[in-house]
Amino acid sequence: MLDFSIAGHSAGEIMFLLAAALVAGLARGFSGFGAALIFIPLASAAIGPRLAVPLLLVIDFVMTVGMLPGAWRLCDRRDVGTMAVGAFLGVPAGAYVLANADPLTIRWAIVGLVVIMLGLLVSGWRYHGRPKPPVTVAVGLAAGFCSGAAQAGGPPVVAYWLGGAIERWTVRANIVIYFAVSSLFSIFSYVAGGLLVREVFLLALLSAPAYGLGLFGGSHMFGLASETTFRRICYWLIAAAALVSLPVLDGILR
Repeated sequence: MLDFSIAGHSAGEIMFLLAAALVAGLARGFSGFGAALIFIPLASAAIGPRLAVPLLLVIDFVMTVGMLPGAWRLCDRRDVGTMAVGAFLGVPAGAYVLANADPLTIRWAIVGLVVIMLGLLVSGWRYHGRPKPPVTVAVGLAAGFCSGAAQAGGPPVVAYWLGGAIERWTVRANIVIYFAVSSLFSIFSYVAGGLLVREVFLLALLSAPAYGLGLFGGSHMFGLASETTFRRICYWLIAAAALVSLPVLDGILR
């Protein structure tokens, strides 16, 4: 039987982590978004943000690498490259904050960021018109910072590209390739900041099956109800994750 103490955490903390990975995977599978906004606050409550954030990076990168060849053929490489310029600056800044700020402060900041991102998603706001280089770089900078600090840079990118006057399949490909590039920036930044430690990979081995099971189950649930219903479920899951992960509830819920 696996001794969970190898990872330096109790069995209860590991089970909480696995549950967070499963729920995050379900949300990602049936709605296409929300994994980071659910997993990061919950996992941070269990194992701390300096392990939770690089952990999701490792898991999600491995799970989505198969999508890259197809996306590379369809993406607008100039637009992705322009946004990557912003991410190149934003990701290291976010990673620096993650590596050096007080963990409790980071947890409160993550909850606040999740609430802001949830508000953006619920509002349905989209940028309309063709992408403009200065705005694209700015979005990449903001999303890169959020990715470096909490792997939660998705909503700004989606809101910017999804409402633009470009084809939907190009938008999807752009998002996939952009986050692959952003993930590479995160890997280098986390290595430089001492965040990609052995414990992260051990926890990844433990939690990746739960995340993968969630992705599988969620993708097979798609079609059982309307897209609007699944989006609402995902919004409620994100809100619940933010509430449950509040540091002030540590002594009550964990």
